[in-house]
Amino acid sequence: MSSNQSSGSKGGGAGSSSSSSSGPRKESTLELAKFVDAAVRVKCIGGRELTGILKGYDELVNLVLDDCEEFIRDPDDPNRVTERTRRLGLVVIRGPQVSLVSPEDGTEEIANPFLGDAAEQQVEADEQR
Repeated sequence: MSSNQSSGSKGGGAGSSSSSSSGPRKESTLELAKFVDAAVRVKCIGGRELTGILKGYDELVNLVLDDCEEFIRDPDDPNRVTERTRRLGLVVIRGPQVSLVSPEDGTEEIANPFLGDAAEQQVEADEQR
């Protein structure tokens, strides 16, 4: 047999049918389809926050965002995110890094009901600094 002839074994190419599933496809618990082509905010493990237009996703929650901007962290407190951003453009966010996906429109910050008045005033003073 010459090196140009096929040995008869199946490869893992597009024509292979060995990976077909016989059962019904599992429905994702996340309903990200309603956010496609809409502005979303993504919080990642490690503290990064991004905003952009959701262009696509898969069952592993890998996300594709267009016109993406990353919120810059406060240099004095790495756990605090500022309103300053840097433009990233088109990005892919790996699913294992995603901790939260929320719509950018229609969300607003509310007062924490678990904080007392004095603690709430301290939080507001910290935010204004």
